[in-house]
Amino acid sequence: MHTCLGEGTNIRQGPPAKTNRDQRQRGEMQRAAASISSSRAAASISSSRATAWASTANSRHAGAASCTTSRQAVAPLRIRGQAPVVPLSLSLLSARRPARTRTALAAAATTAELPPAEDAAASSDSGGIAGTVQLGALIVAWYLLNIYFNIYNKQVLQALPFPLPYTITAFQLGFGSLVIFFMWAARLHPFPHLSAAQLAKIAPLAAGHMLGTVFTNMSLGAVAVSFTHTIKASEPFFTVLLSAFFLGEWPSLLVLGSLVPIVGGVALASLTEVSFNWVGFWSAMASNLLNQTRNVLSKRLLGGEEEGSMDDINLFSVITVLSFLLSCPLMLLAEGVKFSPAYLQSTGLNLQELCVRAALAGLCFHGYQKISYMILARVSPVTHSVANCVKRVVVIVSSVLFFRTPISPVNALGTGAALGGVYLYSRLKKTKPKSQ
Repeated sequence: MHTCLGEGTNIRQGPPAKTNRDQRQRGEMQRAAASISSSRAAASISSSRATAWASTANSRHAGAASCTTSRQAVAPLRIRGQAPVVPLSLSLLSARRPARTRTALAAAATTAELPPAEDAAASSDSGGIAGTVQLGALIVAWYLLNIYFNIYNKQVLQALPFPLPYTITAFQLGFGSLVIFFMWAARLHPFPHLSAAQLAKIAPLAAGHMLGTVFTNMSLGAVAVSFTHTIKASEPFFTVLLSAFFLGEWPSLLVLGSLVPIVGGVALASLTEVSFNWVGFWSAMASNLLNQTRNVLSKRLLGGEEEGSMDDINLFSVITVLSFLLSCPLMLLAEGVKFSPAYLQSTGLNLQELCVRAALAGLCFHGYQKISYMILARVSPVTHSVANCVKRVVVIVSSVLFFRTPISPVNALGTGAALGGVYLYSRLKKTKPKSQ
C-alpha cells in the first residue's frame, strides 16, 4: 500500500517537470538574447574603434603630405561590408609583391635622377647666352681700343716732321713684347714650348703682321683716318680670295655679288677724297692683303689637330715678338740714322708728350690686336672680317668727329655703299661655304 502510494505520489509530480523544461527554454532564449545584445555591442565598439583608426590614418596622411615626401605613403584598403577603412602601408604590400615594388621604386629613383629635357635645354641655352655675351664684350673692347689707337697714332704721326712708319711700328711691337714677357714671367699665361717646325710656320705670319702694321702706319700718316679705313673696308674681297686659295672655301654667287657694292663704294670714296694720294691708297690696300693673309693662315694654325698646337693668346704673342725682332733691322736700315731723341728735341717737339701718346698708342695697339686674335679663335675668318668692317664704321665716324674731317656728299655716299655691301655680305655669308 505504501509502495503504491509512493508510486502515486511520483505520478502526481509530472506537471512540475514540464514547468522546468519551460524554464530551461526561457533561460536559453534569454541567453541567446544576451548573446545577440553583446555581439551588437561588440560590433558597435569595433565600428567606433575602426572609425577612430581611419581618422588617425587620414590625419597621418595629411601630416606626411604637408611635412615631407620621403616617408612611405599609407595606402588605404577598403573591405566590403560593415567593416570600415583599414590602413595598410607600402611595407606590408611589399611583403606580398617584393619584386614588382622594388622594380617600381628603382624606376622612380632612376627617373628622379635623370635631368628633364627642359633643364638640359635651359642649361644649353644659358651656356649659349654666356658665350654670346662674352663674344659681344670682346667685340666692344676691340672697337674701343681701335678707336683710341687711331686717334693717338694719328696725333703722333702728325707731330713728326717726317714720316717714320718703321720706327713707329717697331715701338708699338716692342711695347707689346714687353707686355707679353711680363705676362709669361708672372705666369698669367703658360709659356709656349715651340719646335723648329712651329717656328718655321709662324715666321711668315710674323713677317706679314709686321709689314701690315708698317703699311697701316704709312697710310695713316699720308691720308685721313676715315679714308684709310674706307679703303680697308674692302677686306671681305681679300678674305674671299684668300679663303678659297688657302682653306678651299668657295663662296656662292650671291656672296660674290655682295662684293660689288664694297668695291664700288671704295672706288667712289677714293675719287672724291680730299686727302687722296696714291701712297696712302696702296699702303692701305697692301695692309688689307697682308692682314687677311695672316688671319686666314692663323686660323689654320689654331684649328690644327697636331699635338702641341698653340692657343690664340700664345700664337699672337709669339707673332708679336717675332715681328718686333724683324722690325728692328728694317727700322735701322730705313730710319735709324734720322731718328734719335736728341734730333726730335731739336725740332721743337714735346718729347715727353710724344712718348706718352706713343706709349698709349702702343698699348691700345697691342690690346686690340690680342683681342682680335681671341675673337678669331671663336669665329670663322669671314665672320672676323665682317666684324672688322663694322669696326671701320665706328672708327670712321669717331675720327671724322674728332679730327673734323671734311666729307663731301659723294664721298659719304661711296663710304655708305661700301659699308652697306659689307652688311649684305655678312647676311649672305651665313650659308656654309663649299669646301674642296
